[in-house]
Amino acid sequence: MIDQIGNDAGRIWNELELNGEMTTGALKKNLKISPFDLSVAIGWLAREDKVALSRNGNTIKLQLK
Repeated sequence: MIDQIGNDAGRIWNELELNGEMTTGALKKNLKISPFDLSVAIGWLAREDKVALSRNGNTIKLQLK
């Protein structure tokens, strides 16, 4: 499971590198990833201090640091 989380985190990082700031909804759609897997991978990236997160209502945006 840890390998999958790392792979998903890498996919998210690559997507943000290509497209800049994105919402979690856009990431989920573009990567075809489950909400759970997306959340866990974002947590991994946040813990590693690789992404900045911002929230506006129910919308969460991510960008690389």
